[in-house]
Amino acid sequence: MRLSLLFPLLLVCTLAHAELPETDWLELMPKSDQKALELMPEIDHDSPEAMGTFTDKGGLKQSKGLPAVMYSTKTVPTLNGKQIRLGGYPVPLESDAKGNSTLFFLVPYPGACIHVPPPPPNQLVLVRYPKGLKIDDIYTPLWVSGTLKVEKVSNDLAAAAYALDAQKVRVVEEADL
Repeated sequence: MRLSLLFPLLLVCTLAHAELPETDWLELMPKSDQKALELMPEIDHDSPEAMGTFTDKGGLKQSKGLPAVMYSTKTVPTLNGKQIRLGGYPVPLESDAKGNSTLFFLVPYPGACIHVPPPPPNQLVLVRYPKGLKIDDIYTPLWVSGTLKVEKVSNDLAAAAYALDAQKVRVVEEADL
């Protein structure tokens, strides 16, 4: 086989196995929210969340008096319909008959939604993954790739400003770092 014919074949194979570039969590926030976050005072950890106070439906009560950026549902419209790869931590919501998580929140840091305070909605992504993934530990980071949608979703646990229809979910490996 001639080298000139082999190169395009190798390129196609490489691209087929390549992953999308990583999307940073801050890219999910409009610039105005990024700025507000930078200027935000230190969070008071003497809050309903720190005391383990829950709503009557089981969700954490949100602290009063947090800066508005902590409740922000502002999104970045240009991300709607975009293929992304986002790293984060799972908060399982629904499982299939085999115990694999098919619906979960992806959050930017471990334990979010159970720590003080929960991330703002534009820093939570609802992941739909019908194929399912066995999640043994919510402190194990994941890579999630798929189509991001600007979609406000709320349940008893939290509210998200984005949803992601995942095509691929995998555990972050040391070689990724």
